[in-house]
Amino acid sequence: MIELSNITKRFGENEVLSGISLSLPEGSVTALIGPSGGGKSTLLRTINLLEVPTSGTLAIGDATVTLTEGGRLSRGQIQSIRQQTGMVFQNFQLFPHRTAIENVMESLVTVQNWPAAKARERAMSLLEKVGMAHKADAWPATLSGGQQQRIAIARALAPSPKVLLCDEPTSALDPELAAEVVDVLAQLAREGTTMVMATHDLRLASQIAERVVVLESGGVVETGPARQVFDAPERERTKRFIATLKSTGETAAPDTAPRPV
Repeated sequence: MIELSNITKRFGENEVLSGISLSLPEGSVTALIGPSGGGKSTLLRTINLLEVPTSGTLAIGDATVTLTEGGRLSRGQIQSIRQQTGMVFQNFQLFPHRTAIENVMESLVTVQNWPAAKARERAMSLLEKVGMAHKADAWPATLSGGQQQRIAIARALAPSPKVLLCDEPTSALDPELAAEVVDVLAQLAREGTTMVMATHDLRLASQIAERVVVLESGGVVETGPARQVFDAPERERTKRFIATLKSTGETAAPDTAPRPV
């Protein structure tokens, strides 16, 4: 279970998150959508404290941190949260001087002190899961964007996090390569992986997410089951935003129901 309580984030005088409270059950998939600058990526990054909130309370599993205006978190508090999350970035961020399998092994060997043989076995099983075992010894520069992102997903899963966070995981990819990543994330969803994703991709959100949170100007505009929000949104602002995404043609409109709960 992930609990966000009254999360506020300011950069100087600019308040980018305004008292957001959400409960995200274990095993659920939640999509954060909304116009650019609405706060979805910032909110996602507060969940693993890549962005430390100005104030509010964050809980993942049995780890809880509370921030007050002007307060600071200890390294131990930050690690207690980050150890339970895996992060998939928009631009992959693979180590260019490591092969695919070495990228997946890295955190297991350097952070968790696993023996190399055990880490390699775990890494290979994850590469098989994302359909990249045949590229285990390839360098990132020789791989397509979709292949790199699938390796990045395997790397994020390596330490068995409680939640997988995905920040625009398909936005840097053309439609065909994006489809590869959607398929991998859909399989993880069917297996019960807890995920939170910030995305503009309606195909990704509609096929995978059970729940959608619409953000604008740092606040929650609407939240509800994915099919309801996409097909019959309650708020006029949500209707306009989804209509804009469909009309631009930048993403596929939702045409399949989200996975059953």
